[in-house]
Amino acid sequence: MGTAEEQFRNLQIVCEQLAEVVKMGYGLAITHGNGPQVGDLSLQQELAKNIVPPQPLDVLGAMTQGQIGYMIQQSLGNSLRKIGIEAPVVTVLTQVVVDPNDPAFRDPTKPIGPFYDEEEAKRASEERGFFIKEVGGLGAKRFRRVVPSPEPKRVVERDAVRKLLELGFIVISAGGGGIPVIAEDGRLRGVEAVIDKDLASEILAESINADALMFLTDVDAVRLNYGKANEMKIGRISAYEMERYYEEGHFPPGSMGPKVLAAIRFVRRTGNKAIITSFEKTIDALEGKAGTIICG
Repeated sequence: MGTAEEQFRNLQIVCEQLAEVVKMGYGLAITHGNGPQVGDLSLQQELAKNIVPPQPLDVLGAMTQGQIGYMIQQSLGNSLRKIGIEAPVVTVLTQVVVDPNDPAFRDPTKPIGPFYDEEEAKRASEERGFFIKEVGGLGAKRFRRVVPSPEPKRVVERDAVRKLLELGFIVISAGGGGIPVIAEDGRLRGVEAVIDKDLASEILAESINADALMFLTDVDAVRLNYGKANEMKIGRISAYEMERYYEEGHFPPGSMGPKVLAAIRFVRRTGNKAIITSFEKTIDALEGKAGTIICG
């Protein structure tokens, strides 16, 4: 993810597939990640902190929801009009409630922002209150800020998303896992945290009564023993079987793990299907011809 032009080019490929999904008659609620964009903003904040006051992480999340939402809105609208479809696309800035007592707040693990040397790390910890951890690597010590990644509990704007879908809108929401907030005495307050986008997508899908939850990634299907000689592609599978593979440790937490866990939760809680596949295989997967399809 580099320039805005590069991001728009990448989105064009994605949105052409999504436009075909709409053409097939599906309603569409879109979620997305924001890791590179938040990382870039964090770096910009650090470089300019003596000129412009740095903003907290929840505000950076809101900024990237607007940025990426705008790009998807425009790109998908263009792709829809290209095939003769006039459908309104809207972005909803989305807050997601987390539990202030979540264990993640006691042990932050999610790295974010720039790398520091030892002196910079000490200064960031003392002056900004950052949690800093040493990261692996050869040579000189390197450090990085880490933040909590609590479990999502509730999408604040879920009713608005559901109503917009009922009115025929295509809705972009829960970007980057949503803006993390905690509820205190009837008020919401943003917190310095990052919510996993896949788990947040599952919570949203449940709350809007989605018929299917689809994760589009850079591989066409989930695999057992990935990268090994006995690698095996998973096609159609039950949630029970998938959960067994998950508990056996087949899916690393930094890559396929959260998608698999979210898919299992969705199928278990709703009885509907979840799909994991690549952007290129979107239509084939919806037709049951590709991807990993997890059923009850």
